[in-house]
Amino acid sequence: MNRSCRLLQLLLHRQHRRVSQWKPSSSSSSGSHRGLSSGVHAQVLPPSYASPLIPGCRHNTHRHRHLASQRLSLRQCSSSSSMGSQHELPLDTPILYLKVEEAFAGLTAKERRYAHHLSQASWWGGFMVLCQTSPESPVIFNLLTRLFRSQPLDTLKEVAVGKAGFTEDEFKSLIVYYSGLMFNLGNYLGFGDRKFVPSVSREKLESLVRASKASLEAPAEMEKYMSRVLGPMYDLEENKKFLGMPPGGVTMYFTPNCTQEDADLAREFMAAKNMEAWNTRLLKYEEAGQTVLDIRLASVENGPAPPITLPTEDFQGHKFRVSRGDHSFFLAKMNEELRLAGTYAGTPDEIKMLEKYRQSFREGSVQAHKDGSTAWVKNRSPAVESYTGFIEVYRDPVNQRAEFESFVAVVNREQSRKFDTLVERAEEEFLPLLPWGREFEEDTFMRPDFSSLDVVTFASSGLPIGINIPNYKDVKEEHGFKNVSLTNVMAARTGIKGGPFLSAADHVVREKHGALSLEIQVGLHELLGHGCGKFLRRKDDGTLNFDPEKIKNPYTGEAAGFYEKGDNYNSLFTNLASAYEECRAETVALYLGLVDPILDIFGVGENDREDLKYVSWLDMMYAGLKGLEMYQPTQGKWGQAHSQARYVILRVALEAGGGLVTLTETKGDDGLPDLLLSLDRTKMKSVGRKAMGDFLTKLQVYRSMGDSKAGRAMFEKYSEVPSEGTHPFAKWHEIVVRKRRPRMVLAMPNTRIAGDDVELVSYAEAADCVVQSWVERFSPAQYEEVEAALVAFSDAWTK
Repeated sequence: MNRSCRLLQLLLHRQHRRVSQWKPSSSSSSGSHRGLSSGVHAQVLPPSYASPLIPGCRHNTHRHRHLASQRLSLRQCSSSSSMGSQHELPLDTPILYLKVEEAFAGLTAKERRYAHHLSQASWWGGFMVLCQTSPESPVIFNLLTRLFRSQPLDTLKEVAVGKAGFTEDEFKSLIVYYSGLMFNLGNYLGFGDRKFVPSVSREKLESLVRASKASLEAPAEMEKYMSRVLGPMYDLEENKKFLGMPPGGVTMYFTPNCTQEDADLAREFMAAKNMEAWNTRLLKYEEAGQTVLDIRLASVENGPAPPITLPTEDFQGHKFRVSRGDHSFFLAKMNEELRLAGTYAGTPDEIKMLEKYRQSFREGSVQAHKDGSTAWVKNRSPAVESYTGFIEVYRDPVNQRAEFESFVAVVNREQSRKFDTLVERAEEEFLPLLPWGREFEEDTFMRPDFSSLDVVTFASSGLPIGINIPNYKDVKEEHGFKNVSLTNVMAARTGIKGGPFLSAADHVVREKHGALSLEIQVGLHELLGHGCGKFLRRKDDGTLNFDPEKIKNPYTGEAAGFYEKGDNYNSLFTNLASAYEECRAETVALYLGLVDPILDIFGVGENDREDLKYVSWLDMMYAGLKGLEMYQPTQGKWGQAHSQARYVILRVALEAGGGLVTLTETKGDDGLPDLLLSLDRTKMKSVGRKAMGDFLTKLQVYRSMGDSKAGRAMFEKYSEVPSEGTHPFAKWHEIVVRKRRPRMVLAMPNTRIAGDDVELVSYAEAADCVVQSWVERFSPAQYEEVEAALVAFSDAWTK
């Protein structure tokens, strides 16, 4: 550590925590500095940022309260560092605080109370994500959270350095590990599904735990936790490195003895019963000498409740049953907070929405959640936006079972207005520009509610920058959907500078236009990308939703295929469904991003149009190259749907030829192999538009007809990572991994009741802000309940 760094540490204040109590008439003078999105490469804050840790910096807060622990510095003393192992979080991982004070201040007292109870429900539900990630995640949480909440961080650091042999960097690495654990709600990355382990040795961590106040207070509990998780916590055997189907990977959606054949059988059984798998797991166990495949629903209630549950029956020579009661404790806690939120709801739709959510979580009913989602879609432009449930299927190896997700956010009305214009003009002006024609487009465009949101709470395995929900296709077709862009997450990309694989000139134009380009890309991706295109299907009454005499397969001239009752997109496209759909949405955004009237909506001047189009296409190709990091060579599969989607688009552009995209191997300043990506802007409207239009038509037609065979053949061809040829991506994988940059971690505020109002508890941006926010998220008594429930789940999750 150099002398200037030591001087900086001596100048640091003791930890400050801001508690801002907002009254209806008050306003915040604090700036709107936003966090970084989970899916982007990030840097620490630029030098111009006024650190809240340095004496003399101004704070726009109503009051400060000193705590006993010393704040750890966010910045590193060196300007660069090695990324080290793929399975360790770098010491310079940016740990940032997601600011929402100004937006929260604009709510009424009733709206703040509504947001508070929704946030509490979200955090209670978030513990289920730990249980959905890995067998060890729940108990790792118990071990480390008890360690950190047992004593102030400055005294724990003294114990670590003085008694357990830690260096200061090793103690900070433990802070980084815990921050990553809580941001991802598990010990596998939400973006990439890769396991991460502590950088400090197991022996030192064990010594710290035994020397800590937590062990003095509860030695038996801490020893029990260590004996259960220290081994799995550090285990990097090949089949533990990534999430995936057993035996090659780790998943909590199937017990370890399940096979791909079991997964396929369960899919067929559920299709026969017209069931959907969103809130389920598949358990396989022996009972009375027979093997039972048990589809377990998440619900507060246990016991039979036909037709939600089903008794044991034979199906294709196997025993199946449908039971319920998974995650009962956490769902009960959620439902109580949702009940309280309902007393502060502002509209009838909000009341119905919450009632149906509670019914769904109580009973395990997917239909009740669909009814709640319908009410949510109808509740247009509320001041406080929230959606909760089992939502995204990315982490299920067969893309059917969903991870829990719950967010609470405040609508940014000014930012939302431009998206309203995009929605109003979509059906008449922009959807007809898509290359597949009217026959594969919805008869009527269900105009969504598009909102820009500032996030207060987001409980899941990471924060996206935009969302198109609900994911229920029948709800979308009949009632519409909502698009949201998460403004205080997305805006952070504007501060990202530099990076590998691009020329200096390209970095200059990206820095100038990157923020607006991203805003337009997200809007087109979520609104028109996910919101367009028809599913040809048989309706519940037995009729088809299309005319088979008029609509044929354009590639064969034969009758068009369609989805039978019981089929859905995820059940047919299975493990490819997420990447395929993300690729379709990204390509729609790329294709329509060349349309000048769309750029006009977002205020793009005539002199900037071509640069902005160029940046939009360049960023997509760049993301495709960097996304190669998420490929798992040993297993021959992709670990992240969005990364696979963007890589496929890059491969399509390279295949188009004509000099549209050039990717060459070079030698870096360090003498090691490097890469240079370039895009010819003069070829975008000719070579590029045609290639993307042809590709996009195939994506949509195969999706519309449920032709997973043709869609899979095409998509898997572009997903290949060749070791030879003009673009040996398998060889270049090492370069991309070596040049990767650390991804950010976000801390979020807490809320708490103060009299008749709610106060927002915010945190100074520093390395330990995630730790502090989690230590204070629940009371000691509540944490005792949480620990017991997590242990109970870990003990019985295969039974």
